[in-house]
Amino acid sequence: MTTIDSPERIFELLSAGGGEAYFGEPVTVLEHSLQAAWFVQRKGGEETLVAAALLHDLGHLLHSEGEDAAERGLDTRHEELGAEALAEHLPAAVLDPIRMHVAAKRYLCRANARYLAALSLASVASLALQGGPMSAAEAEEFIALPHAGEAITLRHADDAAKVRGLGVPELETYRALVERLWH
Repeated sequence: MTTIDSPERIFELLSAGGGEAYFGEPVTVLEHSLQAAWFVQRKGGEETLVAAALLHDLGHLLHSEGEDAAERGLDTRHEELGAEALAEHLPAAVLDPIRMHVAAKRYLCRANARYLAALSLASVASLALQGGPMSAAEAEEFIALPHAGEAITLRHADDAAKVRGLGVPELETYRALVERLWH
């Protein structure tokens, strides 16, 4: 398991690896992360949720499976990788939405047929690897979890954060926020 031991390391990872293509989407990992954080911030999200949005796909930069992992039938469990790597240093209000953002997609696919129909092709492909839409019992368990609502908000930002060329704040804009939350 990879552990991230400083905010500086987060910014190095996002700067270095974040320029890679984002798994079949028209943005890079960094663009996607910055857009997700900006969407949450614009909606008045708590700073912990803004940080979660910025860091929710950090796990993609920690595995070595490559961009075509889903095409090869692999679920990299990036949500778990990212949350585990940050677990010693960030509060549950950041970590739980990161860990739960894939489950939130599965929940929303169960709860709303229009949501499922609107997913990008890459998201539909990864959904199959991630277990597909939740069962009724899984959905009931999920929605009762602490931070489930925040994970759903993050999921909506995640889905929206795929706009080529969208002007959003730079990565450095979020350094003070991450440093404030770090312990």
